[in-house]
Amino acid sequence: MTTLFISDLHLEESRPDITGAFLRFLKEKAPGAEQLYILGDFFEAWIGDDEHTPLQEQVAAALRTLSDNGTRIFLMHGNRDFLLGEDFCARAGATLLDDPTLIDLYGTPTLLMHGDSLCTADVEYQKFRANMRNPKTQKLILARPLKDRQQMARQLREMSMATNRDKAEGIMDVTPDEVVRVMEAHDVPRLIHGHTHRPAEHALKVNNKTAKRIVLGDWDTNLWWLEANPGLEPELKKAPL
Repeated sequence: MTTLFISDLHLEESRPDITGAFLRFLKEKAPGAEQLYILGDFFEAWIGDDEHTPLQEQVAAALRTLSDNGTRIFLMHGNRDFLLGEDFCARAGATLLDDPTLIDLYGTPTLLMHGDSLCTADVEYQKFRANMRNPKTQKLILARPLKDRQQMARQLREMSMATNRDKAEGIMDVTPDEVVRVMEAHDVPRLIHGHTHRPAEHALKVNNKTAKRIVLGDWDTNLWWLEANPGLEPELKKAPL
């Protein structure tokens, strides 16, 4: 039995190398896995399930094949693809998860998050996130014509890139106190998340007990995944893209 975790692939038409790497991952690494968790920013942008690009359909079909062969697939929203919905999940044979989600990973309570909500020092982003995750806001966005939403996605991406260039590095990382607060609130010894593009394993104390935070890596120059098996500590792995 094996469970796999990935995040931050940022799939888009301009990066066929990442799409190709992901499709190979599904054919070579994922078959036989009990579960595959994709913890946000799977796509670089998502403006609604009514957009059916060749990339989206290719990825959905590949996930469906894996699902049909017995691997359970779970998707979580990221800050780039928070409009991804149940229609796409149905096509892909996947289940949409809340952020955060608590699972039992082979006997260890484990909290899964995308990770952006942990970056509380970035006050302006947290205000934006709260607005974009509001169901009323999302309903208004999805009611707009597809072309309008495509233009909006381009504008938001440009704004994000410009804003992030001027931010201090620390602001875009998680707030340590917030990590501990969330883990204590859920009473878990392990947290797995992505978002920051800073793959690593961090030891910490939660409720005066030893705990661990595992950060997944983004797929830019390398493939990053976390592999968990019964009786073993999860292992963070990478391979050239």
